Amino acid sequence: MSKVKILVVEDELIIADDICDTLNDLGYETLEPAINYTEALIRIEEEKPDIAILDIQLSGKKTGIDIAKKIRESYNFPFIFLTSNADKFTLNQAKEVMPPAYLVKPFSKDELYTSIEIALFNFSKKVGEVDDNNLIIKDSLFVKEKGYYTKINFDEILYLKSAHVYIEIILKSQKKMVIRTSLNDILEKLNDSFVRIHRGYIINTKYLSQITQTSVKINKEEIPIGKKYKEDILKRVNLI
Repeated sequence: MSKVKILVVEDELIIADDICDTLNDLGYETLEPAINYTEALIRIEEEKPDIAILDIQLSGKKTGIDIAKKIRESYNFPFIFLTSNADKFTLNQAKEVMPPAYLVKPFSKDELYTSIEIALFNFSKKVGEVDDNNLIIKDSLFVKEKGYYTKINFDEILYLKSAHVYIEIILKSQKKMVIRTSLNDILEKLNDSFVRIHRGYIINTKYLSQITQTSVKINKEEIPIGKKYKEDILKRVNLI
């Protein structure tokens, strides 16, 4: 599990540092700010942010809109436009890349938080969110805890267990997360490493260590196999 990682692209360093301080106070992880297009792409390549805050007007030939276009083309993660020029021309330019959220300077701490929430939620709708409090973006699940999103990479998940109207997510760290959804709904959003083996269980096959007639082992934990799911799991591991 990790905090949501945010890249700020702003050529006024005092403003960039202030935004980063506010983001840290809100419980997010911030990267070293970038001041232009080139620095932004370097940060994206090296650090893999979950979301970016892009000032539209940057020093140099390329703007925040150019960065947004590159994110759309090559990286596919959400971003927020930041500007002090909310004129019609700027807004029309920004709309061309369909930002999930938009923030106008000066803004408050609450407005910054709300914009991030909106950006994550709107972006996740394209791939199918689990619900308002639990989003899936790329190969990660964003779970809301105490008002803030925590990021869980799919590779951190050992298995998922049905618990009435909730699901228990068991992680490699042995920590357990609980979210309100169904196994059917979440299975559609997970990647091909996950397979349902029982009416009450989905496992991550990356951690499958043993299969018997009636159960599997994920790491050292034994989980039952349902009869109607057995053939599917055997196909997945190429045993039939």
